[in-house]
Amino acid sequence: MKTQERDSLEAPEPSDKKQSEEKHGPLQFIRELPGLVLMAFLLALLIKTFLFQAFFIPSGSMEPTLMPGDRVLVNKIPYYFHDPRRGDIIVFENPHPGTEPDRGIIGGFFHWLGTGLGFSKPGTAEEDYIKRVIGLPGDVLEAHDGHVYVNGQRLTEPYLDGVKTADFGPTKVPDGQLFVMGDNRNNSLDSRFSLGTVPIDKVVGKAFVIIWPPSRIGLLH
Repeated sequence: MKTQERDSLEAPEPSDKKQSEEKHGPLQFIRELPGLVLMAFLLALLIKTFLFQAFFIPSGSMEPTLMPGDRVLVNKIPYYFHDPRRGDIIVFENPHPGTEPDRGIIGGFFHWLGTGLGFSKPGTAEEDYIKRVIGLPGDVLEAHDGHVYVNGQRLTEPYLDGVKTADFGPTKVPDGQLFVMGDNRNNSLDSRFSLGTVPIDKVVGKAFVIIWPPSRIGLLH
């Protein structure tokens, strides 16, 4: 009697074994998959909104610092504590946005995900720009003899690699605005032209590293 009782306690019934396999097997994973997807989506949303975001470089306006097809990572954290500084490479929202296309819920999600990971180009209406901060609020800027002057002092710009800047100004940067320029001074739509100065509250973050292609991975200066 004792031997039979011990055996019945140690040997699980077939139905119990089947339930245990279902609990830890593929069916359990499938049941949990929607929750995992939701958690991943929320995590991506938090990271993209508050911390980091990848951007695709569509044009040559920042050559030679950035080349068309590069992907850069933008850090949003520093500008929670201070405004952009002269020399920063910033990504900012279009100061003059048009009407955004209606992509629907699903299309809008995949567009948001693709642009946020740097896999696709931004749309034309809500296009983001990437430029270098040259002038801060209250600065007076001008260019002559191929060089930029800020408040009467010549600006040292090693990132231009010898490129000259066409004459402009003098112009004063309004309060709450930034004067931005592309490193490719001869082929950049920036604050010298129709883009105008950029409201500080339109700044998304500071581009600090190239993450693609592998041959160009490195910190930005």
